Amino acid sequence: MKRLLATTLLAAAAATHAAPLEWRGISLSSAEWGEKLPFPGTYGKDYVYPSVASTAYYQAQGMNLMRIAFRWERLQPVLTGELDATELARLRAFVDGTTARGLHVLLDPHNYAAYKDIHVGSPEVPHAAFADFWRRLALQFKDNARVQFGLVNEPRNMPTETWGQAAQAAIDAIRQTGAKNLITLPGNGYTGAWSWFESKWYGTPNADVMGRVKDPLDNMVFEVHQYLDKDGSGTHTECVSPTIGVERLQRFTQWLKANKRRALLGELGGGANAVCEQAVTGALNHLQANADVWTGWLWWAGGPTWGDYFLSLEPEGGKDKPQMRWLKPYLKD
Repeated sequence: MKRLLATTLLAAAAATHAAPLEWRGISLSSAEWGEKLPFPGTYGKDYVYPSVASTAYYQAQGMNLMRIAFRWERLQPVLTGELDATELARLRAFVDGTTARGLHVLLDPHNYAAYKDIHVGSPEVPHAAFADFWRRLALQFKDNARVQFGLVNEPRNMPTETWGQAAQAAIDAIRQTGAKNLITLPGNGYTGAWSWFESKWYGTPNADVMGRVKDPLDNMVFEVHQYLDKDGSGTHTECVSPTIGVERLQRFTQWLKANKRRALLGELGGGANAVCEQAVTGALNHLQANADVWTGWLWWAGGPTWGDYFLSLEPEGGKDKPQMRWLKPYLKD
């Protein structure tokens, strides 16, 4: 432990002189809200898209990637049917306006690899339906090089093999449209970096299955999430230790190197306290020290409706949240 802490401190010093990773940004949450109410809910009351103007704050800090969450069922109310014109217009307004500012946008169907709580790969929601959704979405955004395609948020409650097959079907459908956009691929079991090798609770380990998923254009990165509290859920304000960020990422990093693959840390967060500050900066130092396989990171979360949520980076009264101070050394040259 002492050796790891010393290494972490040395990396922290080096980080102040290191160039930032290619992607630095935030997940903007609010357009996926309202799933516990009568669906699809009322726009402006149960859910809302962030404004394009709100991204200016994050861009000024040095962030360049906005991950925008939304719901598959709202965008495509009937499986294999047309995309809903009103909902698509809302999404397009955010995407087009944000990318026009020079930012990149990562599309995030925040669905846990399910449609109306029925997982992809079931008889009710076959792989072909998931592929159809991504074919339609790719056709809408393939001509914007600043748009990235995140297949889905945190697959769960399904065999890893099933998710791997669904992901491959979606990737193949995207590429058949002629889209060349970057694709981010999550693993099963909430796509935790620390559980990539887990064999007890979500099925076959991601480490044994997800490496078989291929992109014919080789423009794909794995998307993993990592929280630093006791159960890795991101629901507790306290982090386990100052070094837990490094500890939970190390083995996955080695897997990337061994398999010659790359990844994006799609969700990272910690409460506003000294232990979490050290844990988060340790994680970011680890990413920068392994820039050959890590393309970047996204903080969880921002968005217009979080209120006093302890992980929100939305400024209050014109003042930065404490965690923004931690991130600034990793945002600009």
